[in-house]
Amino acid sequence: MPLADVAALALPAHAAVAPVAATSWKTVSVRPGDTIWDLAIAHRTTVRAIVEKNRLVRGGAVIRPGQKLLVPAPAAARPKAAPHPVRSVAPHRTTARASAGDRVHVVGAGDTMSGIAQRYGVSLTKLLAANRLRHADMIYGGQKIIVPGVGSSTKPVTPAPRATPPTGYRYPDKTARAVAASKAALAARSVPSRTATSAMVRATAIRHGVDPKLALAISYLESGWYQRAVSFTDAVGVMQIMPTSQTWASELAGRRLDRHDTQDNITAGVLIIRALQAGADSREQAIAGYYQGLYSVRTKGMYDDTKAYVASVMAIYNRM
Repeated sequence: MPLADVAALALPAHAAVAPVAATSWKTVSVRPGDTIWDLAIAHRTTVRAIVEKNRLVRGGAVIRPGQKLLVPAPAAARPKAAPHPVRSVAPHRTTARASAGDRVHVVGAGDTMSGIAQRYGVSLTKLLAANRLRHADMIYGGQKIIVPGVGSSTKPVTPAPRATPPTGYRYPDKTARAVAASKAALAARSVPSRTATSAMVRATAIRHGVDPKLALAISYLESGWYQRAVSFTDAVGVMQIMPTSQTWASELAGRRLDRHDTQDNITAGVLIIRALQAGADSREQAIAGYYQGLYSVRTKGMYDDTKAYVASVMAIYNRM
């Protein structure tokens, strides 16, 4: 999508919000990864309103981290509720018992019920019900949480990028060198845990107006939320970003993204999902576009492996 077209676009359907009546304007600083779309979504306004108020050139296609911009200030903003920490003292002990096919998770520092639900791919509602808990914040360090239905050896999908080429695939020397370089670069960097990574995916998706469950499902299937994952084609990281994808995502972000950096990798994948949803006819077609390429899907239809990919993403999505 040409950057010059950004200002002419309405907010995509999946990021639609009702604009608020601004009684005044306030100044905000552009953060790394922000785009005009992000600011419009976050402040419940339109791209055009921000562009016109700030007299941005090129329709606001390129904005810089640290740049000061005016955005609408609602008459009254509701403060965000502070997150509930894990309690150090047990307020209530569940009497629920694990059954066949369940798994037991021991609560550690920083754990939350929503984070545990994301980690094991179960809904928060089911997790609370299985442990006879009324509130998600009523957990404590060392508590044993029953995770229903994940102890079985039967799994609908196995998230992992293919590390070795399929039989008969010719592995170009250039690609082999690129894969080795990516693995070395990632080995030299610290990466967050899978639980922390899934939280980053969720936060980034919300920030950019993408369904967080969709971003989590795609990233889980692509890498299992593991930044050091590298495929035999040199797709890298949480969102399995190729060099060409990095270039496209950098244009969408208005800055250079580094696919070897966890946050940049996630940002790249989320921005690509958003762009695909804006151009696709359906959610399933957008998912297929992430795997096969949207132009190929439109002109050739979904390949059999693409259909399986879409089905796997939706299976994960529906379990969250």
